[in-house]
Amino acid sequence: MKTQTKITGHILKALGFKQGKWMKEAIAHINENNLEGDVLMTYLQQFKSPDPIALHAKPIDFSINIKAENEMEEDNVAKVINSMQTLMKTPTLVAGAIMPDACPAGPDGTIPVGGVAVAKNAIHPGMHSADICCSVMLTDFGKADPKGILDAAHANTHFGPGGRDRNTQFRFPKELLDAFEANYFLGDKDMIKMARAHLGTQGDGNHFLFVGTSKKTGNTMMVTHHGSRGPGARLYTKGMKIAERFRKELSPETKTQNAWIPFETEEGQAYWDALQTIRDWTKLNHEVLHNSVAESLEINIENRYWNEHNFVFKDGDLFYHAKGATPLDAKFMPDITGPRLIPLNMSEPVLIVEGSTTKTNLGFAPHGAGRNVSRTQHRKSKTGTIMQIFKEETRGLDVRFFSNEIDITELPSAYKNAQAVRQQMDEYGLGKVIDEVMPYGCIMAGDWQKNAPWRVRREKRNKRK
Repeated sequence: MKTQTKITGHILKALGFKQGKWMKEAIAHINENNLEGDVLMTYLQQFKSPDPIALHAKPIDFSINIKAENEMEEDNVAKVINSMQTLMKTPTLVAGAIMPDACPAGPDGTIPVGGVAVAKNAIHPGMHSADICCSVMLTDFGKADPKGILDAAHANTHFGPGGRDRNTQFRFPKELLDAFEANYFLGDKDMIKMARAHLGTQGDGNHFLFVGTSKKTGNTMMVTHHGSRGPGARLYTKGMKIAERFRKELSPETKTQNAWIPFETEEGQAYWDALQTIRDWTKLNHEVLHNSVAESLEINIENRYWNEHNFVFKDGDLFYHAKGATPLDAKFMPDITGPRLIPLNMSEPVLIVEGSTTKTNLGFAPHGAGRNVSRTQHRKSKTGTIMQIFKEETRGLDVRFFSNEIDITELPSAYKNAQAVRQQMDEYGLGKVIDEVMPYGCIMAGDWQKNAPWRVRREKRNKRK
């Protein structure tokens, strides 16, 4: 009598099947039911890995809403276009666009700052980057004194690394806590601890708190710019790990930074939900700072609106990845309450804009002025002392650095020409300016690393040597 060979994991792998959670249950089913021959192979077909998804043979067409205004910009624009051409071979993508503030953000094939990439049924964590939901919020304080608003904001905000101690933390709403705890990506204790501590903080880099007056009404307005801080960065890291797992299985030719999570999977649904919760957290992160200013001065808030410019927006089965691009189309923002905000630099007005979707803008506008050169290149290009450079570029403005150390890589000369960006917005139909917040002053993190504890300790050790 013929004895059937017992099926093992080694046999299934020898037949070309990849090890996975399915294997243990499948082996038990096969051996219990004595499956063999054609019946066995028919059963196993459901576990066969799909053929790798190939890159697009040619880049998907994308809209170019930018042009070089001078020789220095030619290199920047060429790098942005080349990177987009490589990016648009990613198999999930169906459309794309670049904005007038575009600049490279990594190796070739990385979505640039000022880029939009539209994917079908896929979320690409690398295309929203670690600063998820980087966004701007405006509060209209009526005829309040701009200096009073800036002083109160300085006393209430927090820039630099880390978060607030327990004595200065803002209240964390129960409904938001419940949303964190219910989500696979957000529910761990370290994530929630960080979400509590970072609420009401603005980080560093190009994040700011800006105070100015409306060109139309003369009202004093405060604008904050920051993202989701530690919680967003942790979600991004987790998302990239999941996406890389899918990339290896589905499309090994896709560049690592462009890995994706299929939306229809359990992981895709959970990641999408996590993005919405992080969006809620980030909006609250703005609100607590704005409200604290109103409460400390006992003044009324006359108006408020906000928009993110670093996020993933869903329309049916299409996912619009905006890496530094402002949504114009109301369909992208479920809580739309007003026009959109486009800051340029600390010496220029924050633009208040509205607009509509066109074939070339895909429903987006630029998010700011962007950079032509890196921070390091900009720093090397400047002459004179830091204080001389600072005074020259901020004349007439109340500009403060939270760390008390000037960061010249955030001064106006570090950014593209604001007028050129505005002209290209008009030329390419990227939103109409309906008001401007004329600058009074602003607060930024500054060069907080200059006197960072680790740097001070290192310098002390070097002196002892």
